[in-house]
Order: sequence, then structure tokens, then C-alpha cells
Amino acid sequence: MTTTGGLPGAALRRVLEHIDANVHRAPTLAELGGLVHMSAFHFSRLFKVSTGLPPHRFVVIRRIEHAKRLLASGDIAIATVGRVVGFRTASHFTSAFRRVAGVTPSAYRAGLAAAPAETLTPERTA
Repeated sequence: MTTTGGLPGAALRRVLEHIDANVHRAPTLAELGGLVHMSAFHFSRLFKVSTGLPPHRFVVIRRIEHAKRLLASGDIAIATVGRVVGFRTASHFTSAFRRVAGVTPSAYRAGLAAAPAETLTPERTA
């Protein structure tokens, strides 16, 4: 995942683990940079070199990936999923989800419900 000029492997792993452990909120650049003893600006540049994404976009994508897993469980209200992954309002969650996933959370969940019936066609069960 790291390329020439990016974060060292151990530092990147530490940051990624911190992001995943704090998916319920958005860690600040200063916080993430502090984990690897760098200024927010320097950290941001090296993080983008390592991952191909700016830190904020990377964090939002991780939060949406976590939301997708929660939506797949089917028993949590969509607004609750949004709050669990750190979005303060349902509309912010919906717009961020749509930007990342290409569909709204409700359409994503509906697609999951319809998918099993589509994948169990006779030619796919053999």
C-alpha cells in the first residue's frame, strides 16, 4: 500500500487501525498526524502518497464501508446506522453514502434484499 515517499508501513498501519477503531467519529488531521509524530500538513501529503486518497476522503469511505456492513444486517434503522458511523444528521449520512456508494442507504439495503433471489437462479446453483 505504501509507495516511495509515503508513510512508513508501521506508521500507516497504526493510522489505519486508529481510523477503523474510531469509525464512529472523524479523527482530525492533527490527531492522525500526532499518531505518527508529524504535522497535519506533512501527514496529509504522505498519507495521500501512501493510499492515493486524502485523509478525510479515506475516513469517509471507511465510515461508509462500516455503514454498508451494518445495513446488511437489516435490523438497524438507517438513521441509527448513520449515527453509529458518526454522521450527525440523516441527510448528511445519505448524501455522503450516495457520493461514495452511488446509491442511497435505503436503495443499497433494498438491493441487498433483492440480490439473494437474483443470485439463486438455476444456472448459478450448479
